[in-house]
Amino acid sequence: MTVLDDSNFVVGLAFVFFVMLLLRFNVPARLNAALDARAERIQEELDEARRIREEAQTLLASYERKQKEVEGQAQDIVAHARAEAELAKDQALKDLEVAIARRIKAAEDQIASAEADAVRAVRDEAVRVAVGAAQDALSDGLSKAGRSALIDAGIEATAAKLH
Repeated sequence: MTVLDDSNFVVGLAFVFFVMLLLRFNVPARLNAALDARAERIQEELDEARRIREEAQTLLASYERKQKEVEGQAQDIVAHARAEAELAKDQALKDLEVAIARRIKAAEDQIASAEADAVRAVRDEAVRVAVGAAQDALSDGLSKAGRSALIDAGIEATAAKLH
């Protein structure tokens, strides 16, 4: 039996030959260089991802700040609108009160005018009736001179009351 017949020896010898071949062509250094390059690329990608994440967090914080500012402005606008609505309501109530007072005054003036017209009509009618009654009474029992004296006295009394 020869040494080459032993399969373990042949496999061992092939393995040693293979390892020497790998060392001869500098495969471990190339493999390390390829792995190092890949590790650097992965590290660069991780750094880029970390940078993008930080930018995203900064951008998110900026948007949250802007959102809070906009919410504050919206609340200010709503408060201002409510205040203006309250002022408009108060002004409308004042205007309504003025209009009602004006209408009440106009109605009172109309009532006073109608009352004065009614009083004047009643007085005119009373004067007409009184003159008619006096005329009837005087025509029955007074002379012409007595009637003239009564008319003169009435004119003087009326002139005294009017002035």
